[in-house]
Amino acid sequence: MKVQRHRASRFLTDSVPLWEPTCYSRSSFYREEFIKCQRCLDQQREYYSEGAVMDVEEALTKVMAQLDRLCATDDADQVVSRLLRQFDVVTGLSAWTDPRQVN
Repeated sequence: MKVQRHRASRFLTDSVPLWEPTCYSRSSFYREEFIKCQRCLDQQREYYSEGAVMDVEEALTKVMAQLDRLCATDDADQVVSRLLRQFDVVTGLSAWTDPRQVN
C-alpha cells in the first residue's frame, strides 16, 4: 500500500532552516545578556544623565536589532563579547552577577 505524503509535511521536512540551530541559540543567549544590560541600566538610571541613558538605550536597541546577523558571522563570539564588555563599563552588569550562578 502506497503512503501519501502531504505537501505540508514535505515542505517541513525538505526545507532548509533559515538559521542554523547553533546560531539561533547563540543569538538567544546573547539577547538575554543584552536584556540584562538594559535592566541594570534601568536600575541605575538616577545616576546618569537622561542623555547618557538615551544614548546607551539607543545603542542597545541597535545591537539587538542586528544580533541575528552578527551571530551568523565567523567571529560572532569575539564581536558580541567585545560589545558586551563595552556595555558592562556603563551598566556594571558583571559586578551584579552572583559568582555562584556562573557555570
